[in-house]
Amino acid sequence: MNAAQVAYQTTAEEPTVNRLSESQVMMLYLPLVKRSVSQLRSHCGAVLAIEDMEQIGMMALLESARRYPGEYDNGFISYAGQRIRGAILDELRRQDWRPRPVRQQAHELNDTVRKLTKMLERAPSDNEVAQAMGLSQDDYRKRLHASLSESMRSLDELISDGGHFEDKQDVFEQISAKETLFQAISKLNKREQVILSLYYQHELNLKEIAATLGLTETRICQLHKQAVKQLQNIYQQWDR
Repeated sequence: MNAAQVAYQTTAEEPTVNRLSESQVMMLYLPLVKRSVSQLRSHCGAVLAIEDMEQIGMMALLESARRYPGEYDNGFISYAGQRIRGAILDELRRQDWRPRPVRQQAHELNDTVRKLTKMLERAPSDNEVAQAMGLSQDDYRKRLHASLSESMRSLDELISDGGHFEDKQDVFEQISAKETLFQAISKLNKREQVILSLYYQHELNLKEIAATLGLTETRICQLHKQAVKQLQNIYQQWDR
């Protein structure tokens, strides 16, 4: 058998990979973009319009389709979802998210909660915090989301290491990284695990999580930050 015959036989034995067109990818996986925009909307609304977020997400979806090796299986859904979310967050960073006034507002909120806790000798209610700051409930929740945004981004960076998945080995490495994250999450206390699950997996907002767990939105925000900080500490210990 000559070299040409060997090459033909090798090619013939390779499985055929069915690839969707870009228009088919958009039609089939557009819900991934909508989901990411919905998850990040409350954090990005002051900086990015929803239409801009969707445009960024659709571009990331198409780029994911071009880069992903093999057929578009369940692994592609996870991969594309992370790339879409990452692209939106990258644009936030590029536009200098959490400018100084926003950071100052977050510090003011945290200081108010600490002062009220010391004065009342208990955790203050959301109404008490809002009244102490002279805010409406709507403005108060915006402050909470701004305060939460930094830890949300920190957790997102732990979930995705920014890999570009040039080949299947990269996919395997990312799967391993996700398993490591799950192991780290399992070391948190049950309440922190539940909060992360309700927020990121079940897509509940702070108010809904607070009602579910019988806590204030302020407390949920604090516990979320605490959980992310714990995860970062666990990662740092494992890296030593």
